[in-house]
Amino acid sequence: MNTARLSSLAALACAAALAACSTTASVTKPGEGDHPSTAESRHAVDASYQETLERLYASDPGTRELVAKARGVLVFPRVISAGLVIGGAYGEGQLRVHGRVDGYYRTTTGSVGWQIGAQSRALVFLFMTEDALERFKAGHGWSGGVDASVALLTVGANGQIDANAARAPTLAFVMTNAGIMAGATLEGTKVTRIDD
Repeated sequence: MNTARLSSLAALACAAALAACSTTASVTKPGEGDHPSTAESRHAVDASYQETLERLYASDPGTRELVAKARGVLVFPRVISAGLVIGGAYGEGQLRVHGRVDGYYRTTTGSVGWQIGAQSRALVFLFMTEDALERFKAGHGWSGGVDASVALLTVGANGQIDANAARAPTLAFVMTNAGIMAGATLEGTKVTRIDD
């Protein structure tokens, strides 16, 4: 089977899996425009923002204090990943600064490898310093593997978040319904602003 045919099959599998996956937000597929697909999509992100933070707090009570100290909080309530051989993930999120909506963002991730079916996760980015927040906003986004100032936090064997990693200027959490993911990575993840 040639590469073009394999890529086509992977794209079809990804589309079918995304279509079959139940989500709280209707999502725009990459390349379908600069705005969330509908006002309903934005509303779904708005409505799920606090619910996602509550799930984070339930995973580790110490995260509530980190969120309270953050200068800005970017939440992607639902990032759907699907694929067969060549996969990808897409989600829409909201940045709040001092409790007010500052903008909407999309996240995309590309990956290669066997990954049958669709999966959903949530991403939370905490900008702990004004400088980190301003650099993120001025750069119109972020790319995993490029910006070393982002620390991906996980819960250790003792059930606690690594206190040293929590001192980074930008913190990130990856969550499933079971809580904060162990062994997660942000490699290949891109975050870009959805222009108004």
